Amino acid sequence: MLDWKPLQLADRDWIDPLIHASDFRGCEYSFGTIFLWRHVFHTKVAQLEDRLLLRSGSKGNYSYLFPPGIGDLKGALLALEEDAKMEEQPFWMHSVNEQSRAELETLFPGRYFFAPIRSDFDYIYTAQSLAALKGKKLHGKRNHINRFLAQFENRWSYEQITPENLPECMLMNQKWCLQNECALDESKQREQCAVKEAFANYFDLHLIGGLLRVDQQVVAFTIGEPLNSDTLLVHIEKAFTEYHGAYPMINQQFILANGERFLYVNREDDTGSEGLRKAKLSYHPAFLETKFRVCKESELTVLEREKFETGQTLHRERITV
Repeated sequence: MLDWKPLQLADRDWIDPLIHASDFRGCEYSFGTIFLWRHVFHTKVAQLEDRLLLRSGSKGNYSYLFPPGIGDLKGALLALEEDAKMEEQPFWMHSVNEQSRAELETLFPGRYFFAPIRSDFDYIYTAQSLAALKGKKLHGKRNHINRFLAQFENRWSYEQITPENLPECMLMNQKWCLQNECALDESKQREQCAVKEAFANYFDLHLIGGLLRVDQQVVAFTIGEPLNSDTLLVHIEKAFTEYHGAYPMINQQFILANGERFLYVNREDDTGSEGLRKAKLSYHPAFLETKFRVCKESELTVLEREKFETGQTLHRERITV
């Protein structure tokens, strides 16, 4: 029986080495991501030798993360399968990348069914492209920034987030939520739960961020962290749209200030939102980080296979072993 427990800040001491050992580029494989969204996804963690085990969701619909680390992978997977069996539900994992898929196929040929979930794919850009915005494809982004520079000449500034200016970002975020009616949108409410966690634990999590001012007032901010050996992860980005060009401006300034030692920037997924997908594609990613939902072939009926492939939650009162 696995010893599941709620995630605490102190768990970073043993979790970080295991995550870093796998060096995955998916946004789920950062302590910051796991911690910021732990309440939204009801996250529990456990350690099995040198593997991190993570379970999210509610009873009957638990989902497991592919276990990062350097320990016995086969033993970790069998332990997760046994946990699902004890919970009387199908075994399934989320956000499994191509590398992990290959490992699963090698360990258990034909055992698992893999469904790519497009809404989960992360958008990966080169840091250089986001900083320079060169080329015809990014001409529109340069135009937005040039308009911002012209309209707010000598009135704007960029600075890193510090203990002194963090409260200003919090206030700007409150105003942003009022403007964007967060209280009426469930997805925005979930995101705001993560944003508040980022503010409350910003320095303990070793997050990095920047803000944009116009006439001394904060009009945009962004928060991220190093993800793996070559990738910077952007968790949060907010801007007031009445300041034309504020979004591409904070995006560029943050990368200019923090992206020099990174080859790539992960700007996370689009959650299936058409507007967000269009915005992220407009920056022309270098590639998308493919993520699969994985389950045991033996546990899928035809109907459940259709649900599984579209990312729907499986609700069952029985389990086929």
